Amino acid sequence: MDAKGKERFAKLLHHRAAMLEKGEPVAPPLVSATTFHLPDIEGASHTYGRVAMPTWEAVEAQLGILEDAPCVAFPSGMAAISAALMAVLTDRKRLIIPADGYYVTRVFSENFLATYGVEVIEVPTAEMETADLSGGAVVFLETPSNPGLDCCDIALIAQRVRTARGLLIVDNTTMTALMQRPLDLGADMVVAADTKAPGGHSDVLFGHVATRDAALAERVRNWRKLSGAVPGGFEAWLMHRGIETLEVRLERMCASAQIIAERLAAHPAVSNVRYPGLPDDPSYALARRQMSGFGFLIGFELASEAAAEAFLATCPMMTQTTSFGGTHTAGERRARWGDNVAPGFIRLSVGVEPAEPLWAAINAALT
Repeated sequence: MDAKGKERFAKLLHHRAAMLEKGEPVAPPLVSATTFHLPDIEGASHTYGRVAMPTWEAVEAQLGILEDAPCVAFPSGMAAISAALMAVLTDRKRLIIPADGYYVTRVFSENFLATYGVEVIEVPTAEMETADLSGGAVVFLETPSNPGLDCCDIALIAQRVRTARGLLIVDNTTMTALMQRPLDLGADMVVAADTKAPGGHSDVLFGHVATRDAALAERVRNWRKLSGAVPGGFEAWLMHRGIETLEVRLERMCASAQIIAERLAAHPAVSNVRYPGLPDDPSYALARRQMSGFGFLIGFELASEAAAEAFLATCPMMTQTTSFGGTHTAGERRARWGDNVAPGFIRLSVGVEPAEPLWAAINAALT
């Protein structure tokens, strides 16, 4: 990550210090209260647990430093995505989403938003830069896409969306604000599943929405308050703890991913390796310009479904799970969820294991 990202993270680790009185805990306490003492409500810092909680606010402060924007916390990434979409699809009734992005976003759009009169248009990520964005549409990007890892030019698309009087939302789950800055590149809103790398330990669901538009932020907060899509105090406490090691975990994960991607690309049993850090990857030039790191996700194909399943079952350093971004390296054959990928396609999320023992396990399972 770049120098500014490191400065933001250093600020994140110490921002509470200025607020502490002598003898107060350095780590924020876990506050799970849903009701607060209210002999009257004038000037009360908290009123009810569906409106605000001190532990959420501690996490939102962390995320706000990373995003350099106000953030609204949610109990999952999909809660954040649905809140952002529900907040803006009011007078706007045209939604453009990636055909190759996270499949639950597509299912939510098709099964719910479309029934409310929203025109849902699916466009492959690689074609977003030239797609018809007219009509004041809400454009939802995911770059790099999950699971195919195609990238698109956020700044270019943001300019086209502004020209068309539309609104741009970017799902930044795969990169986090430490490696990609959609708001700086012109996006109106960012959504992310902090369940992944920010939480990092596969033990908490969480998400957030970030925006520098005060009116949009207020609508998102109102959606959270009125829908009841609120995170719990314990989950927020776990997320706060996880975020404090995000930078050091990402540094190990991304460095190992680069090594492993290069070796997978040279392996005779492997084909069609996708990793933005490989010089021959279709997204390499854009990734170097738009991102300050290449990430920890790798996509690759084995010869068949059976070969992929055998590899996943055989590798001793491979957690078979449907999430990513945790401390454990994880692999999944994505075709089982209906993604438009080859039967032997594997999404590999590189963890924090030392690179050489991890590669030895992967190589042994491949051969």
